[in-house]
Amino acid sequence: MSTRASGNLTGRRLIEKVLDPASRSVASIAKRPRLRSSAHESSRAAQRDAKNQVANMSQSPVPCVGGILSADIAVPEHEREVHFYSRVLTTGENPFWREDLMNNQGAPIIGLGARVAEYEHLPLQWMPHIQVADVAASAKRAVELGGSELMHGKDDDGNSQWAVLLDPNGAAFGIIPVVPAEAIPASDVPADRTGRIAWLDLTVPEASTTRDFYAQVVDWSVEEVEMGEASERYADYNMLGDDGDPAAGVCHARGVNEGLPPTWMIYLPVGDLAESLRRVADEGGEVIKATRGSDGEYASAVIQDPVGAHLALAQG
Repeated sequence: MSTRASGNLTGRRLIEKVLDPASRSVASIAKRPRLRSSAHESSRAAQRDAKNQVANMSQSPVPCVGGILSADIAVPEHEREVHFYSRVLTTGENPFWREDLMNNQGAPIIGLGARVAEYEHLPLQWMPHIQVADVAASAKRAVELGGSELMHGKDDDGNSQWAVLLDPNGAAFGIIPVVPAEAIPASDVPADRTGRIAWLDLTVPEASTTRDFYAQVVDWSVEEVEMGEASERYADYNMLGDDGDPAAGVCHARGVNEGLPPTWMIYLPVGDLAESLRRVADEGGEVIKATRGSDGEYASAVIQDPVGAHLALAQG
């Protein structure tokens, strides 16, 4: 078991590092890729070639309101979970992730923490960290709109630094201040060859209500994505950061998204998706739903890890 993967939540350490003005290092960034509409639709629209769309999930980190910094989770059976993810994520000739769960550039994009007493009340979900203009105001608004506050980190002067919230559907997410631009590491490696959160998506029965919740709490703007189910047309939603690019998606629990859990689904790229899915089964997980491209090869898949948490994998 890696000592780096086995400590407190990597994302929490990352957030604290970002918020420390004396420490603006490369290791302080974990991202939110900027998605184009076609890439967003890849996670939900079967009408198009899913493999080509997932391949378009290449984004650079953006310091902006609504941008995603990182994601983490606190799990029971921690050693088993570290082993599971270190096996599943490190496939391909040039893996996107290292065995210690840092990405292939040495950045802590995802954090896998032990479910110690401090985190026992948190839901067993991967939680994205979303940048907001004012943590205290966003947390207050979430509660007013029917959500709840699970944790709220403040500095010695009582200023809000971060918070962990639940939306009215029970989906967990973190909010943090906007990351300073100088904290974003320069890299000569293309985004589509870097371990990153390639997309973020939430599937719920009442997508329009959930859309409005996040628009008010995170200050995301909205772009409709036309969908089709038999002869009926409807819209899912791209949620846009203040840079104008899609940061996440909110989907109806119907059509290609029917049966998915109402939790934030992070999409992580892997070097060999077919091999990763084989390892999911071998290591005690389960493939919930897999999508293939027109060539018959896997393009993306929703999986459940051995302790019941869900996330998605995409062919890098």
